[in-house]
Amino acid sequence: MSKNLSQLARRKGIEHTLFQELVLSERPKSSQEKSDLAKAFLVGESVVSGTASFYDFIEGDNAGKKAYVCNGSSCLCAGTQDTVKQTLANEFGQHNIGHVTCLGRCAQNAAFQIDGNNFSATDINNLSSIAKEPTRLSTESYTVECTLAEPILTAEINNVAEYYQLFNQLIANYSVNELLTFISDSGLRGRGGAGFPTGFKWRSCLEAQGDEKYIVCNADEGDAGAYSDRYLLEQRPHAVLFGMLVSGYLSGAKTGILYIRDEYPDAIINTEKAIHEFNQLAINFTDEWQFTFKIVRGAGAYICGEETALLRSIEGQRPVVSVRPPFPTQSGLFGCPTVVNNVETFGSVHYILNNNGQAKNIEPSGVKQYASMGNGKSTGSKLISLDSAFNKPGVYEVAMGTRLADVIALAGGFSKAIKALHIGGPLGGIVPVSAIEKLTIDFESFAQEGFLLGHASVIGIPESFSMIDYMAHLFEFTAAESCGKCYPCQIGSTRGQEMVENAIAGKQGINNDLLNDLLETMQLGSLCALGGGVPLPIQNILQYFSDEIAPYLESSNVNSEKQNNTQQEAK
Repeated sequence: MSKNLSQLARRKGIEHTLFQELVLSERPKSSQEKSDLAKAFLVGESVVSGTASFYDFIEGDNAGKKAYVCNGSSCLCAGTQDTVKQTLANEFGQHNIGHVTCLGRCAQNAAFQIDGNNFSATDINNLSSIAKEPTRLSTESYTVECTLAEPILTAEINNVAEYYQLFNQLIANYSVNELLTFISDSGLRGRGGAGFPTGFKWRSCLEAQGDEKYIVCNADEGDAGAYSDRYLLEQRPHAVLFGMLVSGYLSGAKTGILYIRDEYPDAIINTEKAIHEFNQLAINFTDEWQFTFKIVRGAGAYICGEETALLRSIEGQRPVVSVRPPFPTQSGLFGCPTVVNNVETFGSVHYILNNNGQAKNIEPSGVKQYASMGNGKSTGSKLISLDSAFNKPGVYEVAMGTRLADVIALAGGFSKAIKALHIGGPLGGIVPVSAIEKLTIDFESFAQEGFLLGHASVIGIPESFSMIDYMAHLFEFTAAESCGKCYPCQIGSTRGQEMVENAIAGKQGINNDLLNDLLETMQLGSLCALGGGVPLPIQNILQYFSDEIAPYLESSNVNSEKQNNTQQEAK
């Protein structure tokens, strides 16, 4: 059925999709409007209703609220949100307040949104004036630093026309095969967390048969603590567009789509401006090949960060995870070969292929320079997002292989007493402070030590924050964001949440064997990394903070009961 729906969606094209009809209206559709959409797109009314009801910002409990409170892990650990929520409720009324995960304001916390505008830090103290003029600029600020001799992702782009001249030079001096080889030789791997080789993915799409192909930028940066993609789209959008342009040329695609989460309004505005600037440039297109960009706004669904769910979302279907194979490079958007990469991956391409005016057919100097950073498997640079637990929170560009301890020192150390770092988003590992010295910023080091680099977001968990509460938070997040297609994720996360919350409430201790069986089932049986990934941080907590969790385990309760009985008998 989904294949048929994909082909029906393709009939309308990317400029007119069911999903955007639902999103851009800014209000829930009436029954008659849904019926009209169903007829226009040749689908059943259940398809339209099923799609609309999936998203928080279309028909969910959060739709149509005046203000939204960030409930991401970073703001939770900062302990700022109770005050923010109460202040908003006093101003607008409790029924007008929703929640959102996350606004990417992790450097300052106390994050909230009013009428599509984001605020953080001390902005809540100026709520009365913000309420009168919600389009006013926020006072947000965060550090941006680079430790490289020559910046890659944080490099300034002062002359847009000159920046894109590199593309004209590349297509004039190198073949498609040569350029793909350069990308592969650089060692560039996907920066969204999976670390898949970029050159291999692009070549796979090139070799796939299809009269139409697509490049999709996954800018649905929903990992709490992560805001590096937001930084790039707000401050360096042309770096991302250039990477997509090159990917389109090398893969045979003519359309680039940026799926940007609705929670990042400034990213959408600045990227739209960059696309307009691109359209004014003199790019050496041919009659056979031209490239255009399209922005698709998300609607509040974390699962759309998973590539197959993202593609179904664009098509106007419920964004549930697809079974693979086939992979998107064989059958992706509208059933066509599709490259899906994240923002940071595309942003690295200009540096890699920059030939600095070298002669034809000589490998660009950026290829070896990029490959020389890191450990040979994880090459190039990485953006690290540090939250308010650091003295200088912000976005740091470091070479792969940099010691995690050095990054922390670069940020001025911790701003409060910290017992662990949550790195890589909700599905990333919980790193105790005792393990920091063992880690370097690369995929292999984190995997070897039983953690996950992922998107490289870093959240500090204070010593005062209960780890059993953090476990409940992780299960609750997964249960709320599961697409519902596979039971290990949908039911497993719900049972995990119930198990932990019952233990916190003193109703029933956690059966350790049952919890381990649950985590194993989720890890092995889930279709994607949402259900399959959340066991990692839970297991890290159980391993490194066992003393803190022990009072909530069933065996602990039993032993405590026996001890009490023995003491009573002795008396």
